[in-house]
Amino acid sequence: MKAKEGVLDILNKVLVSELTAVHQYLLHAALCKHWGYGRLHAHFSHLSQEEVSHSSGLIDHILYLGGAPEMGHLDAVAAGKKVSELLAADLAFEREDADVLRQGIAHCAKVGDFTTRHRLEDMIIDTEEHIDWFETQLRTIEQVGEERYLAEQLTADKS
Repeated sequence: MKAKEGVLDILNKVLVSELTAVHQYLLHAALCKHWGYGRLHAHFSHLSQEEVSHSSGLIDHILYLGGAPEMGHLDAVAAGKKVSELLAADLAFEREDADVLRQGIAHCAKVGDFTTRHRLEDMIIDTEEHIDWFETQLRTIEQVGEERYLAEQLTADKS
């Protein structure tokens, strides 16, 4: 199948963002593990796996449309010296990702690529859930203080 105008550019932009997210969440998982925050380590590890799944689906879809997946670079990966910095960086990252996805959805609707639009709509659901989670974590830190918040992050949830 041949891609409609501009769709491959959008998909590759989203792919770079998703691949960057994989690396950022892997880094944040490792930092939280190193700092002893098992619960956050588990959550960031889960997020990185979600982003791997999104990346894989995007790669398949780009190839299906006759394009070449952009695998040559990543955006900047944010780090931090404390958990609240990681959470704030991830919130900003997810908000930017949501903007890119919304633009992609609008473009796909405009050019009549409803398959790609549907894929991006599925992805934005996860992105908005991530935004909500990061906002909740930062609001909790603001309400109870970082020390109390981090005390709850020491052990991973038992599931």
